[in-house]
Amino acid sequence: MPDPRPRVALFVTCLVDLYRPTVGFAAIRLLEQAGCEVVVPAGQTCCGQPAFNSGDRRTAQDLARRVVDAFLPYDYTVAPSGSCAGMLARHFPSLFEDDPTYRGKAERLAAKTHELISFLHDVRGMRQVQAAYRGIVTYHDSCSGLREMGVKAQPRALLAGVSGLSLVEMSEPETCCGFGGTFCVKYPEISIRMVSDKAKDIAATGADTLLAGDMGCLLNMAGRLKREGSAVQVRHVAEVLAGMADKVPPIGAGQE
Repeated sequence: MPDPRPRVALFVTCLVDLYRPTVGFAAIRLLEQAGCEVVVPAGQTCCGQPAFNSGDRRTAQDLARRVVDAFLPYDYTVAPSGSCAGMLARHFPSLFEDDPTYRGKAERLAAKTHELISFLHDVRGMRQVQAAYRGIVTYHDSCSGLREMGVKAQPRALLAGVSGLSLVEMSEPETCCGFGGTFCVKYPEISIRMVSDKAKDIAATGADTLLAGDMGCLLNMAGRLKREGSAVQVRHVAEVLAGMADKVPPIGAGQE
């Protein structure tokens, strides 16, 4: 049986904080529906992934220490992002190979860190949500969420219970959108080609809404779809599952 009322620390993520706070509020609503006490640690910072991916190990370590100290006291750490959750759960321990104290702390934090939707489904046993969304949606599997955190079936299982929603799969939902954190900055031509191919796959489904669980992917795909004149709406899956999709415009709307 799941813990009766665990204390869950929400790792908000930089992109949610800066671009889409509604995702954070949706995560809190879903976690509370799952019987959790939600805490948002005030001392949280970036997870350090951009520095880590760029080879700046010292900055990544400094940021990781702050995250570990802020989140370790809680029963679980949950992030509405497979990418950030993957950084905490898969890469933090390796940052402290020469620091036994923080290595142990990072390992303990990693063991209780989860991506939001997988936590709701796999840990808390959520099987039904109280939400409605009229439309045909397609779902993009982000690289880190899929390959580092095992997020695949869980969002689809919960979306199946959303009233009025129909899910149509892309031909290659697991193919990278080209964002890849700093990859899109280092290799812009390759990134643009990848997201253009993804936009074609999205269009071929006939869906009116694109969902995913990572803001980086969503911002990247929303930008390409808008540049191509697509009418497809782009939203974080948590917004739909929490019944909050009508509270804010689609991602990328009104942005040039």
